[in-house]
Amino acid sequence: MPQKIQVKNIRHGNPGLSGWYAILPEPEPTHVLEEDLTADWLVIGGGFAGLSAARRLLQLREKESIVLLDSIRIGEGSSGRNSGFMIDLPHDISSDSYAGAVERDIRQTMQNRYAIAFAAKTAEDYGFSQEVFNPCGKINGAASEKGDRHNREYVVHLNSMGEESTWLNASDMKRITGSDYYLSGLLTPKTVTIQAAAYVRGFAQGLSQNVNIYENSPVIAMKRADGIWKVNTPKGSVSAPKVILCVNGHLQSFGFLKQRLMHIFLYASMTRAMTTEEIRRLGGEPSWGVAPANPFGSSVRKICGVGGHRILMRNKFHFNSTMEASDRDIQRTVRNHDRSFQRRFPMLKNLEMEYRWGGRLCLSWNGVPVFGEIEDGLFAACCQNGVGVSKGTLSGILAAEYASGFQNSYIEDYLNEKQPTRLPPEPIATMGATAYLNWQEWRAGLEK
Repeated sequence: MPQKIQVKNIRHGNPGLSGWYAILPEPEPTHVLEEDLTADWLVIGGGFAGLSAARRLLQLREKESIVLLDSIRIGEGSSGRNSGFMIDLPHDISSDSYAGAVERDIRQTMQNRYAIAFAAKTAEDYGFSQEVFNPCGKINGAASEKGDRHNREYVVHLNSMGEESTWLNASDMKRITGSDYYLSGLLTPKTVTIQAAAYVRGFAQGLSQNVNIYENSPVIAMKRADGIWKVNTPKGSVSAPKVILCVNGHLQSFGFLKQRLMHIFLYASMTRAMTTEEIRRLGGEPSWGVAPANPFGSSVRKICGVGGHRILMRNKFHFNSTMEASDRDIQRTVRNHDRSFQRRFPMLKNLEMEYRWGGRLCLSWNGVPVFGEIEDGLFAACCQNGVGVSKGTLSGILAAEYASGFQNSYIEDYLNEKQPTRLPPEPIATMGATAYLNWQEWRAGLEK
């Protein structure tokens, strides 16, 4: 019997212009699917998961044809709006602490580093600069006694895992960031920082030498008959026996996991390029990345290179079951970002924010991914639980390996995860999630 999937109208939903994308040179002209194709493999989604899935397929099935579709320009979506930390250690943004059970955290770290090694080889093969892919580590910055205590507890946890870290005092933090706001910091050396939009755009450009990539080509219908999936876009179609869905929360738009996925928006602001005098006044190192000691605090990045010296602030969580946010939602976060910025950088009071944007995360209530064969010949690599760069990369790799019959113990880890827990009905889900997020942000205090 033919299998038919009703696909909702997939809209962008992410408000504002991402500064990561805006400071890049104009992209090459887009290739829109305007014909009927056949292929051995189809990957839907051009973010971290989709690009990684396509590259892994290329490695495993180099003689087979691969098509990748994205509904918008690659780099404009959620992957290009990320704060840009490819984190190796466990990182639970739904908790007020990053530490978990030791054995499970060790296993997650091994998984994440499998993804990072894959990304590092990608960066090498495609000639990414250090500005785009920088294995510089990550600092957990503490702005309060409570945050400092979180970091000290985390050191104990990392020691139990056999992981190295470097403690930074207030003067170390000022030397690095130019700010005297932080009481302490904890450097973990194996995180990679990326220029989010440049990374996925460069990844797609490198991949396009061997993979047929089509942008602005949203899926509007899917149907399987006689062992072949036919996927329609507004102007064309792709027919393939195996399809990998790498659409994160939009898995729901394809009719799967209804009332089991949580859609959270996070917001960011990026300054204009700093003047020579402002760079001098700030001091510190040319580029760095500080994540908050409390997961509900502010992530801060200082970047330099294409687009000049700039600072990025990221905070404020917003639950939205419709997967849609607006510029009005951004305006509600402006005061949060400006206040957080001025707390840290009072010497830069005239440095304005040039770009403000939001990006969507997908979480499950019980913190598990959506992975595996969800229909005959249809595989999912979705729900990254707020750690999109590393977990998205990992799930894309593993989905390609699983669909190809490649043996990997990490695949078993993912297949053995529970299903996402069902959410309460609306409006209870929104009311409950909003109250929880507001409470956690209030508890973050000065870390925000």
